[in-house]
Amino acid sequence: MAKLIYTAIMSLDGYTADAEGNFDWSAPDEEVHAFVNDLERQAGTYLLGRRMYEVMAWWEDLDTTAEPAVIKDYADIWKAADKIVYSTSLDQPSTARTRLERTFDAGAVRALKASAERELSIGGAALASQAVEAGLVDEYRFFVNPVAVGGGKRFLPDGVGLKLELLEERRFGNGVVYLRYRNS
Repeated sequence: MAKLIYTAIMSLDGYTADAEGNFDWSAPDEEVHAFVNDLERQAGTYLLGRRMYEVMAWWEDLDTTAEPAVIKDYADIWKAADKIVYSTSLDQPSTARTRLERTFDAGAVRALKASAERELSIGGAALASQAVEAGLVDEYRFFVNPVAVGGGKRFLPDGVGLKLELLEERRFGNGVVYLRYRNS
């Protein structure tokens, strides 16, 4: 059975975007980006909400000719993965290897976990909240940035209690701290 992993870059106060929807404060430096690439290389399928998909679709057509190696590497990782976008408003996906689902179905995701040969990565706080509430997330990977934004889009949904087991931690030169937890 494949694991469903929720990875996000977040502020110290637990937000993935500020109250205006900005997340420019979360751009990873080369060291963090290379580490993220190594994690994401393990994923065979991305489950994405519409907004996250629209942000990430940029990688599909990126001309990496003049880009640093970590950018080229992630573009290849993105293109190699299957993608499932959950949206009621998107007409059709704009990227290869992508299918559209109109609603999040916890049973279908359980079946996907049971049949997948590689990890599943879920992205987008709203979509991930549904998976968290359904008890589907096996691991949480937090990249905590040394910034507080004071409000916005929370990494975890309100009203959900979790008991997690710390599996790994790492501090980066730019002050970002990586924390990996297993849902216990």
